[in-house]
Amino acid sequence: MPIVALSCVLLIALTTVVHYEVLRVMHAALTVLHIPDRAKLLAAMFGIFAAHFVEIALYGGAIWGLGHHMGFGALSGALPFSLENCLYFSAETYTSLGLGDIAPTGALRLVAGVEALNGLVLIGWSASFAYLSMERFWNVDAEDTRP
Repeated sequence: MPIVALSCVLLIALTTVVHYEVLRVMHAALTVLHIPDRAKLLAAMFGIFAAHFVEIALYGGAIWGLGHHMGFGALSGALPFSLENCLYFSAETYTSLGLGDIAPTGALRLVAGVEALNGLVLIGWSASFAYLSMERFWNVDAEDTRP
């Protein structure tokens, strides 16, 4: 169990650093890009999605490694324990969707709980960044042609 707990701490740190760096780079790059402001919003959204995909993959890989190679649990349900299903489980856990067709067993339950909390925080951070980007680049008044 200490290995799983340490893995959870490392995953939180790693996903937070990934998210921070993606948002930091996008903030700096969006100001100097020579594209329309509304296109900058699309770039911000695609960057946010890319960060979340990487973070989901990190958790999915950790679940697969901890379960398949180290024997700390498995995923129960109709689907076999595979890397693909670990990534699927990670996506539904990270987003707090929780369909319930796959459930963790053993110490992997701790990873799932931590991932749900971490995903909630990082998605909220993304929403804040998207809001600030909208304020910064969505210049509705300049395009409003009404009298």
